[in-house]
Amino acid sequence: MPLPGKIASTLLASIALFLTACGGGGGNGGGSGTPTPSTAKEWTWMSGSNTGNTVGVYGTQGTPSTTSVPGGRYNSVSWKDNSGNFWLFSGNVYGVSGTSNPNDLWEFTPSTGEWAFMGGKTDACIQSGTTCTYTWPGVYGTKGVAGTGNVPGGREMAASWTDTSGNFWLFGGIGSDSVGKSGPLNDLWEFNPTEKTWTWVSGSSELVEEDSSGDYGQIAIYGTLGSAAANNVPGGRYGSVSWLDQSGNLWLFGGYGYGSTSIQGNLNDLWEFSPTTKEWTWVSGADTVNASGSYGVLGTPAATNIPGSRYESASWTDTNGNFWLYGGNGYVSAGENGNFNDLWEFDPTTKEWTWINGSSTANAPAVYGTMGTASTSNTPGARWQAVSWIDSSGNLWLFGGDAYNDLWKFNPTANTWTWVGGSSTSGEASYGTEGVAAASNVPGGREGSVSWEDSSGNMWLFGGAGIDSTGTEGYLNDLWRYQP
Repeated sequence: MPLPGKIASTLLASIALFLTACGGGGGNGGGSGTPTPSTAKEWTWMSGSNTGNTVGVYGTQGTPSTTSVPGGRYNSVSWKDNSGNFWLFSGNVYGVSGTSNPNDLWEFTPSTGEWAFMGGKTDACIQSGTTCTYTWPGVYGTKGVAGTGNVPGGREMAASWTDTSGNFWLFGGIGSDSVGKSGPLNDLWEFNPTEKTWTWVSGSSELVEEDSSGDYGQIAIYGTLGSAAANNVPGGRYGSVSWLDQSGNLWLFGGYGYGSTSIQGNLNDLWEFSPTTKEWTWVSGADTVNASGSYGVLGTPAATNIPGSRYESASWTDTNGNFWLYGGNGYVSAGENGNFNDLWEFDPTTKEWTWINGSSTANAPAVYGTMGTASTSNTPGARWQAVSWIDSSGNLWLFGGDAYNDLWKFNPTANTWTWVGGSSTSGEASYGTEGVAAASNVPGGREGSVSWEDSSGNMWLFGGAGIDSTGTEGYLNDLWRYQP
């Protein structure tokens, strides 16, 4: 575990880099030397540790600090606010009491390179008398009413959105309800980053025992396909993907959890939520688990097309407001799951899916081609838990997943993938010097990271479960920036 002084020096390097970009000086890591601003297609290790299983330093709640930093974690959720700051919530965290799902909320300010612990509980176990527990229950309050004491329970693999007003939304995941029971959740929350308040908006505050095996969760209420209703609600689930449409509605696809019955499995149902009416609409897909996909004709939209049931896919929203979905782990056949590399587009106006690229069968290998050269035959290999961005030109970017560290770019107009960086074989990390961009720098292979895009179009990557500078696998808390 790095000492606080080491963490401080790491974050100071990030500050120095920003000062350099603005014409200021400053040494790397508090020492001598001038950080090098990044150029196109270079990674910069900005902060955090280059070794895994690092415990967080929480500092004073609400106070940004060069010594504060989240602990190593994966399967968190992320948002970006209207000021360009990055937010991070919960996940599977390496803490002082081992691995757990605390409900800690963090804010990172790119202009200063400082983290601030903003709310929830730390990663230490919750002490009650002589008992130490590892569940972080939610405090729901009254549905629809914001409260300073409200907070979602600790969880991982939740879905998230940032709405047109800059508020954050959180749905589901696997974690703790209001009384500390753990299972797939279906609660929907809204967070106001200005007021620093959570509002429980929809779904259940307490899980129920859904089957004789003792599993807790919530089955879905689908209602009528295509019709909004106050009683409609997706079932408890984790590993869904999400999009925001041009009208400000929230969209949710798939995941692993409950459909209309008490059987858990992979899902391919698509839902729309209106923040105005507070109603869910079941838009497409099956109301049962483990439904197979219907690919149709490559490149041709159709009302009957639908991706197969899956979770932990990657997603984007393009400049035309269409939704994109890539890969994930899903249903292959009875008793068998596999990873996919299929790429889909959904038009929220026509409500039709189009299979764009990739294989209709599971576990397809990658075709890398020549690094930096686009080709219609190139394709990333099947994977789950990758991260995604979209650049100012409308290209879709994909990094890692399944312990890979390859970086890909997809051009929707040309329908071509380009292998941009990273390894086609090993996934080894090369951190270089903190705060200094270099062509040889590359994050280690990882899965379950989170990502943001800053106001300059740079891509940011945080944490995940993967490979550190020593070649060891662990929970990561490193923060990287990539300039496309």
